[in-house]
Amino acid sequence: MDYLYEKISYLKGLADGLGIDESSKEGKLLLNIVDVLDDFAGAIEDLVVEQEEIGEYVDYIDEDLADVEEDIYGEFDEFDEFDEDYEDEYYDEEEYIEE
Repeated sequence: MDYLYEKISYLKGLADGLGIDESSKEGKLLLNIVDVLDDFAGAIEDLVVEQEEIGEYVDYIDEDLADVEEDIYGEFDEFDEFDEDYEDEYYDEEEYIEE
């Protein structure tokens, strides 16, 4: 996020170096745009921090859920119900005709 602040600082320095007049309509507009960009950078930084905190929280919940699943289901594998010798009552090899 530092690169955003660096670019905004560059724009502020450029505006100062160019001697943009705050009393003109165009000067007010440009300087206010730079200020709004600075506000946006701050808001984005806050969102990034909050998103990282939420990500950590989700990871903790996922770990807790995995513990609960293991307590409830034990070592049950999701494919345990599909044994190799499973016979389907609706499937009869003799009735199957290949064309």
